[in-house]
Amino acid sequence: MNQNQSYKPTEAELEILQVLWQNGPSTVRFVHDVLSETKDAGYTTTLKLMQIMAEKGILEADKSSKSHIFKSLMSEESTQQRLLDRFLDTTFRGSASKLVMQALGSQHTSKEEIDEIRNLLDKLEGGNK
Repeated sequence: MNQNQSYKPTEAELEILQVLWQNGPSTVRFVHDVLSETKDAGYTTTLKLMQIMAEKGILEADKSSKSHIFKSLMSEESTQQRLLDRFLDTTFRGSASKLVMQALGSQHTSKEEIDEIRNLLDKLEGGNK
């Protein structure tokens, strides 16, 4: 899985990965049904994409039963970190503070969210207050 250390999934691949991360190993039918709740996707398109992802080493297919069960070979956390790093670099020239300022300034932030952010900052600074 070393090839996946720097792999950045496409939007369609990420949608499939999110279903698998949330629900665990699943059939193509299950993944397709979940995706169909929010977008118009054909079953054969989902199947083909998942087969390609398996060929790329992103998914692994258990073919021991009639319905193949696919699981992700990429961890959710490491994938999120790679995507965030790419987004931060390309959108905010690597500045985490610009990202946070934009996110907080563009919508209403609840007191609970601000408290959560404050706690995180305290932990990052080593304060653990």
